Amino acid sequence: NAAIAGACNAVRRAPDGRLQGDMFDGEGFVRGVLRKGMKLQGARALVVGSGGVGCAIAASLAAAGVTVLGVFHVVSANGLAERLRQQCPAMTVTTGSNDPAGYDLVVNATPMGMNVGDPMPMDVSRIASTTFVGEVVMKMEMTAFLAAAAERGCRVQIGTDMLFEQ
Repeated sequence: NAAIAGACNAVRRAPDGRLQGDMFDGEGFVRGVLRKGMKLQGARALVVGSGGVGCAIAASLAAAGVTVLGVFHVVSANGLAERLRQQCPAMTVTTGSNDPAGYDLVVNATPMGMNVGDPMPMDVSRIASTTFVGEVVMKMEMTAFLAAAAERGCRVQIGTDMLFEQ
């Protein structure tokens, strides 16, 4: 996870003195999604935001068996995409679009939603009612993005669920 994410949030010293690191944000997000009944094996997922938490979620989704993963970042998600392709060669990784149409799971892994009036991380009108929608923002429970997705009939996961599941 840390190799794909390019970061870690926990380090321990092994008995032989080596340092080992891991990243738990993605595992927490995935555990929450699985607990809510989402099947990730063979799923198509979109992660918008490829900072630390977005990279961690992408790594954990890959480990959970997602077969198609779209990653999008305003600047570039190419580094994350390349690390995913190296570690998970059987998985299709795409970049360059935050269009949620056709995905089983979409994730807002950006800070959009922390403040009232923030823009949506993607076009909610293109999210199918069968899509599972997740959020990482913890400042407020129901962001405008999650509320709009829930209004479309989507199952949703609030940001603090990720923290709880860690």
